[in-house]
Amino acid sequence: MAALGRAGAALLLRPARGAAGPALGYHKKVVDHYENPRNVGSLDRNAKNVGTGLVGAPACGDVMKLQVEVDENGRIVEARFKTFGCGSAIASSSLATEWVKGKTVDEALKIKNTDIAKELCLPPVKLHCSMLAEDAIKAALADYKLKQHPKKEEPEQKAN
Repeated sequence: MAALGRAGAALLLRPARGAAGPALGYHKKVVDHYENPRNVGSLDRNAKNVGTGLVGAPACGDVMKLQVEVDENGRIVEARFKTFGCGSAIASSSLATEWVKGKTVDEALKIKNTDIAKELCLPPVKLHCSMLAEDAIKAALADYKLKQHPKKEEPEQKAN
């Protein structure tokens, strides 16, 4: 879609002339996050203080990667995403990265898909996009936590 430019992309998200009202199109908040996505990109997935979550919805083909960078006090200082999917999936990812920044890990885990859906005014048919965003946050934070407490190596077995 990048080749279409902003105007072309916006046309794909808006209902056709004569369409029966805004219910067939995207809400202006979704269009805003789609046309002006926040925090697109990647962080160093090998860094110990970066958690990466990769989730997908096989039914619709949406794939979402969300990464968080956590400081030494347990506060999320940076977030990035890359999403392959519809406008609602991109908007949900973009909003999720905005919301997690500045929160502690525990505070970020309290973000629910229903909050994302409500903020973006997602219709029921697009609720799976907000669910993916919640799952991506949880997966990124689980990855971060795993890196903080790696499994201790088993003591070597002594040969008798």
